[in-house]
Amino acid sequence: MEIMASFGVFGNTLLTLLSSPTNLLILMGASFCGIIFGALPGLTATLGVALLTTLTYGMDVSTALIALLGLYVGAIYGGSYPSILINIPGTAAAAATALDGFPLAQKGEGGRALGLTTTASLIGTFLGILVLVVAAPMVAKMALQFTSFEFFLLALFGIIISGTLTSSDLVIKGWIAGLIGLGLSTIGRDPLQFFPRFTFDMPDLDQGLEVVPVLIGAFGIPQVIKALRNKESLGVMKQFGRILPEWKTLFKNRTNITRSSMIGIGIGAVPGIGEDIAGWVSYGAAKNTSKHPETFGTGEPQGIIASETANNACIGGALIPLLTLGIPGSPPAAMLLGALMLHGITPGPMIVIESPDFLIEVTAILILCSVAMWLNGMFLAKQVVKVLQIPASIFLPVVTLMCILGSYALGLNIFNLYLMVIVGVFAYFLDEMKYPISPLVIGVILGPMADENLRRALMVSEGSLMPFIERPISIALISVIVLIVMTKMPFYQSCKKSLISLFKK
Repeated sequence: MEIMASFGVFGNTLLTLLSSPTNLLILMGASFCGIIFGALPGLTATLGVALLTTLTYGMDVSTALIALLGLYVGAIYGGSYPSILINIPGTAAAAATALDGFPLAQKGEGGRALGLTTTASLIGTFLGILVLVVAAPMVAKMALQFTSFEFFLLALFGIIISGTLTSSDLVIKGWIAGLIGLGLSTIGRDPLQFFPRFTFDMPDLDQGLEVVPVLIGAFGIPQVIKALRNKESLGVMKQFGRILPEWKTLFKNRTNITRSSMIGIGIGAVPGIGEDIAGWVSYGAAKNTSKHPETFGTGEPQGIIASETANNACIGGALIPLLTLGIPGSPPAAMLLGALMLHGITPGPMIVIESPDFLIEVTAILILCSVAMWLNGMFLAKQVVKVLQIPASIFLPVVTLMCILGSYALGLNIFNLYLMVIVGVFAYFLDEMKYPISPLVIGVILGPMADENLRRALMVSEGSLMPFIERPISIALISVIVLIVMTKMPFYQSCKKSLISLFKK
């Protein structure tokens, strides 16, 4: 009966959305804008969702989700255009696609490459949605067993794992970035006793730092500064002919597609990592399991299918912890969390009780967004790619203006502009020093969850830390956190090398 009821909600949601011309227009428009954001190097899905969030403030929740998810899905896919045509990834998620996409385009098969990426992205998104539908309710039910102790450790785990997996340099830099974000989240009044902290008698800081200006500043300003500093040139487009889906090639790659989807979903479900890592891991797996790995990098369709399936499947994976635990699985999902909160929806374990139909509605919207992405990709690719001819020096100042308007529109507060600029400049210098930005943002988002639950837990236990090692889930989370930290310590690495050399002897 419960399954039939879910199908009924799913069908009603689809009919409601499809019967509204306004929703259909927003769906296609948001998907189209997402593809443009993905296609333009220097712009990202995260920035696109951030800018669009403020524009959805007056919309109802369903319409806002159509716009935000449509742009999200379109942007992850859109990065493949410049990767294939000019060898410049539009987004980090499409970087692996360039390895085989560009050589294929140079052979005069750009249309074939784009047809494969478009359909592989559609299949990956569908498989991600399927796992979301199956896994999310189970994860939510398990999370209902959590108390303040577990929620604190879960937030800490999200920050630690994000810092660990997104650091291109020393791992400790990722942890430091996460702790900086955690510290920024404590600015404002204490949520339990309403005592001011780090406000310096400034009324604007009483409510803490707004998430949207922080996100726009952290992800948008550094991209604009670097693009203008480097005077990026977008290059010359390649001729690519007709874009047609190759169903025969896709069928031959069914094992590759399934494996890539599972990799994308699994990586998406880990807090704070994102689609770019999913694309690279999946590409590596496809190459390592191929009978002819030497063909990778020369225009191999397997490589294109692997990376594009994985980065779009990552969307469904990233939404699992977002909707069930309140922890974003990727940077764009972090922006979605801020957008949902802006519309009065608090993702987490209670969402299946407070809004039992919400997960089904999100699933229906995601399916429509996937179809819109495929339609735009198949029929409008040539027109979208023309946007690549716009010089970065002209387009990026427009993006800066959009960042300013987006931050100011949230409450019409001039302080948010100062906050965006300060955070943006700070994030730029952190990025120059190879400190990852994602852990900082995750720290800002998960900080209130960690702060409030730790203090509540200590109040309940009267200051005792014993409950942390008396509850099975707490023990498991502590063990995982300690294991992650220990395995990244120099002492562990030196011991590992010594043991390996000893066994070799």
